[in-house]
Amino acid sequence: MNVELLYHTPDPERAIATAARLCYAPVGASELMETMPVERMASVLSTIMKGGHFSTLEHASYTFAIDGVSRALTHQLVRHRLASFNQQSQRYVKFKNGIEVVKPHTIAENAEAEAVFDEAIKQAEEAYAKLLALDIPAEDARYLLPNAAETKIVVTMNARELLHFFDVRCCNRAQWEIRELAHRMLELVRPTAPYVFADAGAPCVRTSCPEGKMTCGNPFPKVVRD
Repeated sequence: MNVELLYHTPDPERAIATAARLCYAPVGASELMETMPVERMASVLSTIMKGGHFSTLEHASYTFAIDGVSRALTHQLVRHRLASFNQQSQRYVKFKNGIEVVKPHTIAENAEAEAVFDEAIKQAEEAYAKLLALDIPAEDARYLLPNAAETKIVVTMNARELLHFFDVRCCNRAQWEIRELAHRMLELVRPTAPYVFADAGAPCVRTSCPEGKMTCGNPFPKVVRD
């Protein structure tokens, strides 16, 4: 898995604070953006995060390039509807040199299971190649491709949706591959907006676990703000 932060709103926390402060300021957003003192910006961000006024977070966006993940992951990822996605097409891209796949650790660590997995992938590759050789369109031959097939995707989310994404996907109960993705994305965004993403992650980072009897029981440290 490779995750890269391609682009984000410049100075996202200032942009967020500006949008929030505009509601109560006699001057325009441009002037606020340029003149708001750092101390005032921090105060506004504190009010936003503690009060849950998260609509202002939608003014900061982040774009990621994600490679080497499975279709099983992206089927979950695109369920986050408040985001934009562009994915490598199995309709137009022909995989003539074999199918790159993501192999779960549980399978890779079990020799017998790995042999079953590898054989199934090999059969899918051979059948896919035969269909292409028979001039079957790639958009139809792809019906044979497994969830394990490696893919590439570009994802854009605003800061508010990212907080929600981290909330549900950093949890230990999330599926392992998308959980790894969420943690890598969080590592990339946190330095760009350290106050906004200070306690981002699974709910247990900042409060009690909401999973009830399904909890993993892992005691995460609580974040305490100054």
